[in-house]
Amino acid sequence: MNYHKDERPTWNEYFLLMAKLASTRSTCLAFPVGAVIVKDRQVLATGYNGSPSGSAHCTAQGFCYRDLPTCDSSVSLPSRAVHAESNAIAQAAKHGISTLSSTIYVTLEPCLSCLKLIISAGIKDVYYETPFNTGEKATVRDMFIQEGLVKLEQICLSENTAKRSALFLLNSAKLD
Repeated sequence: MNYHKDERPTWNEYFLLMAKLASTRSTCLAFPVGAVIVKDRQVLATGYNGSPSGSAHCTAQGFCYRDLPTCDSSVSLPSRAVHAESNAIAQAAKHGISTLSSTIYVTLEPCLSCLKLIISAGIKDVYYETPFNTGEKATVRDMFIQEGLVKLEQICLSENTAKRSALFLLNSAKLD
């Protein structure tokens, strides 16, 4: 594997890659999501979505609720998962780490509940890979943005960064 300094991921790609790696720990059958909270280019906390600590993992039992393959199979039952953003914020809180004026990278755009938590935690910038909010939810999200409470931006990995990252994951770090 030849190393070229111009092939390094951007900072946004770098932290999104970390969020994607965190999502591999998810125990949610419907939406594996990862999150990374960053300040001054330093990781403060990570999180992924899954059932609360001490509760059976959906992946371990093969279902979220008995007779339902995934949490999103029901219109009335809420997801059992603690969302990745919430877990990352809780992880920072457990360790006494301030998230004031930090940035969060998430593989899925935060739901409104997580977005409100992000705002309340003092996180100012949200970078996400996959859109989630539509309709009235997007209207509420946009209201928070217009009020200057938070900034949201969709980002994607370049094909080159994705391919190069896969090579690094599959091979040793030895450079030719």
